[in-house]
Amino acid sequence: MNLSTAEEESSSAQEIHIPADINWEMLDKSKFFILGAALFSGVSGALYPAVLMKTRQQVCHHSQGSCIRGAFTLVRHEGLRGLYRGFGTSLMGTIPARALYMTALEVTKSSVGSAAVGLGFTEGKASAAANAVGGLTAAMAAQLVWTPVDVVSQRLMVQGSSGLRCCDYVNGFDAFKKIVRADGVKGLYRGFGISILTYAPSNAVWWASYSVAQRMVWGGVGCYVCKKDGESGNAMKPDSKTVMAVQGVSAAIAGSVSALITMPLDTIKTRLQVLDGEDSNGKRGGPSIGQTVRNLVREGGWTACYRGLGPRCASMSMSATTMITTYEFLKRLSAKNHDGFYSKS
Repeated sequence: MNLSTAEEESSSAQEIHIPADINWEMLDKSKFFILGAALFSGVSGALYPAVLMKTRQQVCHHSQGSCIRGAFTLVRHEGLRGLYRGFGTSLMGTIPARALYMTALEVTKSSVGSAAVGLGFTEGKASAAANAVGGLTAAMAAQLVWTPVDVVSQRLMVQGSSGLRCCDYVNGFDAFKKIVRADGVKGLYRGFGISILTYAPSNAVWWASYSVAQRMVWGGVGCYVCKKDGESGNAMKPDSKTVMAVQGVSAAIAGSVSALITMPLDTIKTRLQVLDGEDSNGKRGGPSIGQTVRNLVREGGWTACYRGLGPRCASMSMSATTMITTYEFLKRLSAKNHDGFYSKS
């Protein structure tokens, strides 16, 4: 990534040396996947309680008040393990899903970025386009694994919530068997279509926004927080803490915007995956999208589509910040050659 900033008191451009992007060909794949599984399992564990509370608020038929109050109530009745209901199932599915996501993301980014530069795009536009297409492709590929994991783990998350028509499950395997017995394999892919509609554009927007946000942050304040690079004249080279801070802030901004834009779709998706309904003949089955939207509006108006927005924004911002800093750290740990990581304008 190359950036130039102009000092107000001088017309000459000042160079900023910042870490160059590590593409797919530069990675040690075995190290990348093994370390990635360990690092992201830890991140998932730290963020899981926020995801659980968001899910419970989304499927509740009436407002439960503060998410924090709901979390304290849950802990009081079930202990801390209540905040990790369904975590084992989620983790087992997340590891292969994350591996598929990272592979699709990096391969697509590398291919699209090279093609865009070859077509004459500037580096900034090529990077944004590569990130957007990479995020879109990765989300679509990962949903093949993530959707069944979501269906099972979310049903475990909401067990015990008042007023919900949901089977009782002993564990993830029991939930899997009961869902397949009742609805067949298609029951595991309930909400798959709207999951694609939710996550594919969301990921495209997120990765493109992250790329743009980084350049804006570096261009706006980078020259004031970077240290002088004594070996490069007037060029400036940020330290690792500055790089991590810029990446974290950029990721949090992109995560919050993405959460706000896709919240209604996420609420509908969650209800489709968790709640059971009846068709015109009285047979049990998943509710339609139209029925789900009508139920939401009847329960609390259009604002009901934004139930759980607070914990989702918090979860996505924290997730985006920890994910991107962990991801960039992982790529540097997994790189075949640790030299030449800095680029300049």
